[in-house]
Amino acid sequence: MTADGQIVSKFTLVKLENGNKNHGSVKQGLLDGCVPFSHQVAGHKCGINNTGVLKHPDGTILKQLQPPPRGPREMHFYTQVYAKDCTDTRLLELQQYLPKFYGTWAPRESPHELYLKLEDVTTRFLRPCIMDVKIGRRSYDPFASKEKREEQINKYPLMEEIGFLLLGMRVRQRLCTNHSDSYITHDQFYGRSLGKDTIKNGLTRFFHNGQDLRRRAISLIISKIRRILRWFETQTQLHFYASSLLLVYEGSSHTLDEQKHKQTQHQPQNNSSSHQSRSTHTPNTNGTLGGAGGDDDGDVGIEDKKQFGQEEAVEVRMIDFAHVFPSDTADQSYMYGLRNLLAALELILKE
Repeated sequence: MTADGQIVSKFTLVKLENGNKNHGSVKQGLLDGCVPFSHQVAGHKCGINNTGVLKHPDGTILKQLQPPPRGPREMHFYTQVYAKDCTDTRLLELQQYLPKFYGTWAPRESPHELYLKLEDVTTRFLRPCIMDVKIGRRSYDPFASKEKREEQINKYPLMEEIGFLLLGMRVRQRLCTNHSDSYITHDQFYGRSLGKDTIKNGLTRFFHNGQDLRRRAISLIISKIRRILRWFETQTQLHFYASSLLLVYEGSSHTLDEQKHKQTQHQPQNNSSSHQSRSTHTPNTNGTLGGAGGDDDGDVGIEDKKQFGQEEAVEVRMIDFAHVFPSDTADQSYMYGLRNLLAALELILKE
């Protein structure tokens, strides 16, 4: 274990240091058919042409490992949770709240540039509306320098009081003039402009399509966030800093059959692929993984979609784990953020 609390082999550190210090050394057109991920609303822009997250031809997404120690720490987190021999019931339960993990990947032209190969949780949506919400009372980890702490605090001083920050959103808007629709986006600067009196307005904007408030989507997302909160209330082994929730709901009113057809077309290829230069590790199947996420009463099964319509399909997943540390106490900071986010969403429903 290193001084900052992560468990990473010396070989892994050296490999990452040598491989990821030359960001952008491979031309985008040569990256084995990968393209920029069109649904990224927040996060680091690095790697090929500074595009950020990439979309692999097999339907998965590729997130380039950040420089040490952040990259190795995030990779360790995923490999620990999805280890084939994992018997920890808390970690097995956690799998259903994360994107599936398909190991690491590297392009043929630059085999030392490692990427995390992850599930694209937006695949089953025709017109996904997406929001990235950073959770917790602080966005720096316990080993951050004084300068880093001050920098993060100054970015959003209300983080300590509110417990969450809207990092970005992409919302499908219906236009009355010509009966068409389009996306509107808001970045992290919009989120940081929100105060105690306006944070609810920011959340409301995400769930409003220009004509109606998507109350059913809010209700289903609340149910999923409550499940994640219950997991945190029963675990004392991990603390999450600068981690986010990815909220997704369907912005289209097309039929369920179209959605099922799209999902079938974009099934990831878990085995070797002609486009894949190197992929290690196969996702663990011990947990309840999948598009709709198991048998929870807050999840939307096929029968629910038939009853309420496809536009009510939602997803809530935890993402960004470069600052996850072992602990022996409950993660009060993360739970504080979840409870405040839930309170704000519940207030929107009551109005």
